[in-house]
Amino acid sequence: MSSSPLQSTLPALTPGPYRKRLGLVALVATFGGLLFGYDTGVTNGALSPMSAELGLNAFTEGVAASALVFAAAIGALAGGRLSDARGRRRSIILLAVLFFLGTVVVVATPSFGVLVAGRVLLGLAVGGASTVVPVYLAELAPYEIRGSIAGRNELAIVVGQLAAFVVNAIIFTTLGHLPGVWRIMFAVCALPALALFFGMLRMPESPRWLVEKGRTDAALAVLSTIRTQSRAESEMNEILEVAQEERSEEQLGWRAVLSNKNLLRILLIGIGMGVAQQLTGINSIMYFGQNVLRESGFGAVGASIANIAPGVIAVVGGVIAVSMMDRLNRRTTFLIGLSLTTLSHLLIAIASSALPIGNPARPWVILLLVVIFVGSMQTFLNVAVWVYLSEIFPLHMRGFGMGVSVFVLWITNGFLSLYFLSLVQAVGINGTFLLFAVVGALALVFVWRFVPETRGHTLEKLEEAVTTGTIYVVKQPAARR
Repeated sequence: MSSSPLQSTLPALTPGPYRKRLGLVALVATFGGLLFGYDTGVTNGALSPMSAELGLNAFTEGVAASALVFAAAIGALAGGRLSDARGRRRSIILLAVLFFLGTVVVVATPSFGVLVAGRVLLGLAVGGASTVVPVYLAELAPYEIRGSIAGRNELAIVVGQLAAFVVNAIIFTTLGHLPGVWRIMFAVCALPALALFFGMLRMPESPRWLVEKGRTDAALAVLSTIRTQSRAESEMNEILEVAQEERSEEQLGWRAVLSNKNLLRILLIGIGMGVAQQLTGINSIMYFGQNVLRESGFGAVGASIANIAPGVIAVVGGVIAVSMMDRLNRRTTFLIGLSLTTLSHLLIAIASSALPIGNPARPWVILLLVVIFVGSMQTFLNVAVWVYLSEIFPLHMRGFGMGVSVFVLWITNGFLSLYFLSLVQAVGINGTFLLFAVVGALALVFVWRFVPETRGHTLEKLEEAVTTGTIYVVKQPAARR
């Protein structure tokens, strides 16, 4: 490849024990993603018995579900700023505590008001994890495998959602006759929260955050445990060079970003990718999949069991996505994913119109198309979007940029969660998914026109390209290795 402003001259990666250490760090940190997935997915099956016990109606069901999501928006924004100020590792430990406390409040809730309070605590933890964990992983990973390392968090999220679906189905079919069965579904969340807390106590801090705080010796010590010595020293020199150039810059807030057109543009791109991901409607399926399946014609127990299928394909898609993240450009995955999800939306709308309620084929056809949609989403969009958000922002605004982008993502998610069931009731499955298809087409245009490539480049080279604006001049190809 010819010389590029994004090209790196770091020593090549070589096999060694540091890869196992890096894998362990990623495994522990992604318990945050697992908790994210379980807490967002458990409502899918717990909502019906919870509503029966607490006397909820359609609106209060939406409030209970969306309370977590709106709180997650606040958690994402606060988590980004907290991780910039106090460190990625400390922030994740605090989030583990919030996950545990939120679980206790929800399980012990005597009323709707306390339930919402518990869901808010869980939402703050979910939102914080969605911001801090991907950044932590991206800053620890070598650039050559940054996609697959950071992408493990999204894989953990869908594993957590699948776990919630399976646990819900097992508990509902075996203990569904017992009062308070939904509390057992939520209580399972306490176990990974404890694992995250105790595991992170033994994990290192992000070396890039340590450099930014002037702790270069500690940063080199961390890098030396997850790189070969020569690679650690070379990478440290590159990090220090960029840090020195940015030394006059403080942590950036709204005023500083708005006054710099290059930083504002990358922030708007990050926000746009987060909104585009949510407006596919993926989380409406992951939160209310059973409702969609019942609307399509499945019975209550059948919908509970059938709902496992989207969870399984989500994990399969996540595994495929992580395996190809370091080989396929980000823009390519976005364009493929949005094309497939938009086509899936159109087919679901057509099938729900062509097959009337009562047609025995209707529930199975819609289930198949939902599975195709979820598989396309998880394989080409979800993992790639979260990885992209974790790597596009310069270090001195990374927590802020990630926090703002994910804040808007969660707000979008929250409104969809609050009004999705009402939308289905108003215009049916066909109208709902036709609307998703229109939005998907607009998202395709956005990616094609505005989103720059990031794969195959160090965070420092990306930072230089974003700050100078060269990343927007031409869609750079990934560096060959």
